[in-house]
Amino acid sequence: MTRFLGIGTVRNEGAFLLEWVAHALAVGFTDLLVFSNDCADGTDAMLDRMAALLPLVHVRNDREEARGPQWAALKRAERHPLLASADWVLAFDVDEFVNVHAGDRTLAALVAALPGASAITLTWRFYGCGGHVGYEDVARTVRFTQAAPRVLAWPWRAALFKTLWRNDGTYAKPGVHRPRAPDPARIGAARWFDGSGRPLPAAFAARGLYSPFGQDNFGLVQLNHYALGEMESFVVKVDRGRANREAGTFDMSYWIDRNFAAEEDASILALAPRVRPILEGLRADPVLARLHAEAVAWRRRRFAELMREEPFRALFGRLQMTPPTRPLAPAAAARLIGWARAARAAGTAGSDANP
Repeated sequence: MTRFLGIGTVRNEGAFLLEWVAHALAVGFTDLLVFSNDCADGTDAMLDRMAALLPLVHVRNDREEARGPQWAALKRAERHPLLASADWVLAFDVDEFVNVHAGDRTLAALVAALPGASAITLTWRFYGCGGHVGYEDVARTVRFTQAAPRVLAWPWRAALFKTLWRNDGTYAKPGVHRPRAPDPARIGAARWFDGSGRPLPAAFAARGLYSPFGQDNFGLVQLNHYALGEMESFVVKVDRGRANREAGTFDMSYWIDRNFAAEEDASILALAPRVRPILEGLRADPVLARLHAEAVAWRRRRFAELMREEPFRALFGRLQMTPPTRPLAPAAAARLIGWARAARAAGTAGSDANP
């Protein structure tokens, strides 16, 4: 049996955990290695319970790390036995859902469609809030179906990908977006393919975080990115902070870069017949049912607490005043990309100014 390992990091996301795990198992992950850190909503207790029921290993990751808890988790994953036994590996977050369009929509079908692949890039597809203001305990794949267009040239962050990579010794370590520590003796033979099944340039074997701009990268697979949720939920997310950059924060620029409603895309629900029995089984467990209800109550309570503070009230007001993001016309996006590349060539682009 081919073993697919999913590596995740979570903090205060118990309200979303059941759906994410059920979908991950339904899409074909045979093992899940999930790290939690500093949870106040019972996420860690939920993972402990799921570890007793499912092919899931939970590791508490509460120690400090300068680059954030996600990097600390990935360092620990390097030495975990599950990594050594995996055939394929993907590091992904609880707001990211693998959406395979090939065959029976599983990971096995995806890798069968690209038998020579060493790595397959799963490009983000941003899903906006859909106009939802208040948080509801509803599956995100059902609630959020308004997405960025299939071809989107700006913002450049929309071209970021996560990588499903073959664990054959070519790479030794998992990374946030792509595998790390390539073997010099093997990397020359590595073959990378994009989410539409096109071969990527040889340089991708060693570097690169962005899919080529101006084309549809979702032909075989996409990574549905529910980064925002409802407006209330986004406020709680801002309070939580970023997993891979603890000092960073979310703001209106993060929201505007992702709140698209250009196209309706509910294609992920084609996997629902596989997801449903797993999710219903998890919900039927009395321990998980109680912990899930407590996590939902914590999220609502935390939002109410944040509304006592002016910065969060102001953010919530701005979210409601801001319309859905309008995709830039190709010519406007091309101008911005041209300026960004010129700045990069001149050494003035800054650390966060790709492409």
